Amino acid sequence: MAQDTAEPLNLGAFGVWRHAFGLTPEVGEEIERLGFGTIWAGGSPPADLAVIEDLVAGTETVTVATGIVNIFAAPAGEVARSYHRIEARHPGRFVLGIGVGHPEVPGMGAERPYDALVRYLDALDDAGVPVQRRMLAALGPRVLKLAADRSAGAHPYLTNPEHTREAREVLGPNVLLAPEQKVVLDTDTDAARTVGRAAVENPYLHLRNYRRNLERLGYPAEELDHGGSDRVIDDLVAHGDTTTIARHLTEHLDAGADHVAIQVLPMAADPLPALRELAAALGIVRT
Repeated sequence: MAQDTAEPLNLGAFGVWRHAFGLTPEVGEEIERLGFGTIWAGGSPPADLAVIEDLVAGTETVTVATGIVNIFAAPAGEVARSYHRIEARHPGRFVLGIGVGHPEVPGMGAERPYDALVRYLDALDDAGVPVQRRMLAALGPRVLKLAADRSAGAHPYLTNPEHTREAREVLGPNVLLAPEQKVVLDTDTDAARTVGRAAVENPYLHLRNYRRNLERLGYPAEELDHGGSDRVIDDLVAHGDTTTIARHLTEHLDAGADHVAIQVLPMAADPLPALRELAAALGIVRT
């Protein structure tokens, strides 16, 4: 394994998760001004990481992370070169989040996902990408353990505070844990569930890895069918006023998370109004 001299990560208690196409430098600048510690760029950005570099260049101090680069779509060598380019121009600002994607998606090949992930990490080691500057998308115990052994930490997606508690037990006390949490700032329960269900069902409740993880957490299969039960949606999508959502986000920290990546729904809407209110409720607004 490559020698790692990078400083330990400090992601801040709260960050923002958003698809890369919705993260213009202007949005990134406002997220930074509000005091969020990390911006997570989702949607499997391509290996050149140009969209990431634009986001880093358009901000000053906030950490920018990929959430995540798909190892089957982005060759490790090219990703490593992109990492080093960004690091050289903006030292200490970028964290490489990687993951295996979904078995249902074409292009994964015949190699077992876990083995492919190990091989990808080996390639990043060979290319000098520091262990402390990368994180793994991880749900089950085996990949969580790999995250603890081969990266700075784990970035679970579509989970609840109980998963955070179980993940912390697997990771141990000294590994970063940064779950994503969807939120809908709306006190109309039916309307909020409609927005949340649209984001959760398609595609996640049709993907084996997410269904398997939710079943492991105690949700029976019948609650995951037909868009998910109200209980499933309420647990996976925090909704209500800012106080209610802030309490749900803090439950992840109480369960062992170091950081929570907040995804504002609906995805197509401007996230900044909700983020401004949440920043105030969470007490992270910069003066």
